[in-house]
Amino acid sequence: MAYKSLLACIKDLEHIGQLRRITKEVDPNLEMADIHLETFARKGPALFFENVKGSPFPAVSNIYGTKERTEYIFRKEIPKLKKIMAIKGNPMAALKHPFQNVNVLFTALKALPKKSMFKPPILHAETSIDQLPQIVSWPEDGGAFITLPQVLTLPPGSHNPMHANIGMYRIQLSGNDYIPNKEIGLHYQLHRGIGVHHSLYNESEERFKVSIFVGGPPSHTFSAIMPLPEGLSEMTFAGMLNSRRFRYYWQDGFLMSSDADFVITGYIKKNQLKKEGPFGDHIGYYSLAHDFPVMEVAKVYHRKNAIWHFTVVGRPPQEDSYFGHLIHVLAGDILGAEFPGIREVHAVDEAGVHPLLLAIGSERYMPFERIGRTYQAERPEEILTQAQHLLGKGQTSLAKFLLIADGTHAPKLSAHDINGFFTHLLERIDWRRDLHFLTNTTIDTLDYSGSGWNMGSKVIMACAGAVKRKLSATLPLISLPAGFSNPQMAIPGIIIISAPEYIDIAQGKRDILALALSLPSELVTSHPLIVVADKSDFVSQNMANFLWATFTRADPAQDIHGVDSFTENKHWGCNGPLIIDARTKPHHAPELIR
Repeated sequence: MAYKSLLACIKDLEHIGQLRRITKEVDPNLEMADIHLETFARKGPALFFENVKGSPFPAVSNIYGTKERTEYIFRKEIPKLKKIMAIKGNPMAALKHPFQNVNVLFTALKALPKKSMFKPPILHAETSIDQLPQIVSWPEDGGAFITLPQVLTLPPGSHNPMHANIGMYRIQLSGNDYIPNKEIGLHYQLHRGIGVHHSLYNESEERFKVSIFVGGPPSHTFSAIMPLPEGLSEMTFAGMLNSRRFRYYWQDGFLMSSDADFVITGYIKKNQLKKEGPFGDHIGYYSLAHDFPVMEVAKVYHRKNAIWHFTVVGRPPQEDSYFGHLIHVLAGDILGAEFPGIREVHAVDEAGVHPLLLAIGSERYMPFERIGRTYQAERPEEILTQAQHLLGKGQTSLAKFLLIADGTHAPKLSAHDINGFFTHLLERIDWRRDLHFLTNTTIDTLDYSGSGWNMGSKVIMACAGAVKRKLSATLPLISLPAGFSNPQMAIPGIIIISAPEYIDIAQGKRDILALALSLPSELVTSHPLIVVADKSDFVSQNMANFLWATFTRADPAQDIHGVDSFTENKHWGCNGPLIIDARTKPHHAPELIR
């Protein structure tokens, strides 16, 4: 659907009964977020806030609040985009059938960005930072934030729009030590697209110009978060996803979107950092205040009838979860080209996306053993190489727990069937050999489970071969040490146990040692995974709670233990059940609570 503006999308959603107008004045300090979160939780409509307290501009949220609404917005373009992404992933297949793909290739050519020849809508008027809706989502947030920004940068010396990087990096508009109306904070890491440009500008005399867009056609927002194949620009992708070319314009040396609702221009201060945060983030905890780049604001532009586009992030699922759904729909077909041998990956939304990655690989070349009528890999070998590839590239490199299974003889196994995947893995994994740790490494900056900010570990859990055990759905009779209580089943094979409050590392390890000594090694034959938690009732209540608490509150190197554990040739394993310490710890970031 070719939307010329955000307003056009809003009118379309209203026409089909998928948008609610809120006419009364609403406070951007927590109240708007409360309404958004309650509406999202009941799968309600998009929300149009006509009267935002303290701002002359209306605001909209929850546009992507359901899978059906997200797919409706891009309903005409999804089939074409899937074909284009597949061609990017396997161009040789397109060359073998050129006439079948000519329309798809022509679509891509028609989507190249287009320069506006006359004064564009975005230059209707100027405003200031304090006039923008100052939306604060969580009580301990450090100020107001832009939650759906499109941040455009160019490398030094370039004026070619095709060289631009457009990414989504949160923006702090107020609070902390930012000079009101003159400074804002940008949260990004140096390995991201904008960070690469930042490093280049540090070696250049040129000022680091940045343009921040808010609003515009929905495809523009989505293009800022889509992991694109090499050589496909965000502007071109946005044009393809909207069946309308991305319009751009140069103003005072800044490259900007002609169709955005707002554009903030300015300069990154190369050698200056300021505290940014705290911010209630999508893992379900606050990311704390840390030093990040500062942007000196030049001008703030807006179009006529401009609308502020925002969302609220928190413990998933949230509205941004459907970005992940759309990414999977569009990019699933190129997975094999990006990661040879990998059939499927799933960054688990309920676990905060980056803490847990499920993958299905393939053992194609290694020695096999006969199992029934088929030959299967005897042990994980090739899938370990595939797992390391996943941890070495793009967004999948942020995974902390990577669980990978050989899917060669399991055609029905799906990484999106989480219960089925865990059952398949736990039936086959051998804790004595199938755990592979990466220690003293970097982890996602939003994850505070590690040994320090942006510091922690990763683990690969890999399984292949025949079923080794039959998982039990019955709680066994076990004797627990003092302080441990209330064992509960999560799913067959996984026991959750309430544990004493975690005070410090030494006491935490003593607790786990006492538990490990009390459990028999033979328990691994029916219950191979034990999770200790603050409250076993909460963690075992449903799969979402299990995934979130277990994988956001554990650092593999510090918090994985085992019954009858050993170290041999620098390899750690255990003969009995694996134990994950998923208690809340003093160094963790606070949980989001309203």
